[in-house]
Amino acid sequence: MKLLDKKIYLASKSPRRRELLRQVGVDFELLSLRTDAARGPDVSEAELPGESPLDYVARVAHEKGAFAWKILALRRMPLRPVLSADTTVTIDGRILGKPANADEAAAMLERLSGRTHQVLTSVALHHVDLAEQVTQVSNVRFTKLSPAAIKAYCATSEPYDKAGAYGIQGLAALFIEHIEGSHSGIMGLPVFETAQLLKKAGVEIM
Repeated sequence: MKLLDKKIYLASKSPRRRELLRQVGVDFELLSLRTDAARGPDVSEAELPGESPLDYVARVAHEKGAFAWKILALRRMPLRPVLSADTTVTIDGRILGKPANADEAAAMLERLSGRTHQVLTSVALHHVDLAEQVTQVSNVRFTKLSPAAIKAYCATSEPYDKAGAYGIQGLAALFIEHIEGSHSGIMGLPVFETAQLLKKAGVEIM
């Protein structure tokens, strides 16, 4: 069933996700969750013991969406589909989150240098009695990075709000030899899979 009101809520602070939704003409309203408030985050992004990277990214994306859906009822807001997502970078079974400083960023880039890693983006959609989710996996191969290149990149602002300490849409595109998967998924929101989820909630993009 198509919705007359095609606007959705986006439960994410990521500027890349906003950019990708605008790129394909999705009308959305931001629904922000707390990440570091005094009362603690609304959704914990800490890894659980024994949790695989795939399970981790799916859990966090789902919990963000489920919590955001509850906020709608508490605030008595119009009920529209809620889109949430989480992206992580993994190599050697280890999750590489957002680096806290230049040393952490450099260590992550050194680990990725000359190797193939995976970027996992899980997208969840909540709406009334609908809860759907899909996780997209891309393989990304980095060229061998020199210490000078790593130092220069870490001197920019790019690494510090991104999983794995890099963004494919920025200067780090110079590091990438090959990808298998979804370019938009590596950015943080696989557009094709997202469109299919929105369609299930009655939001037709085209």
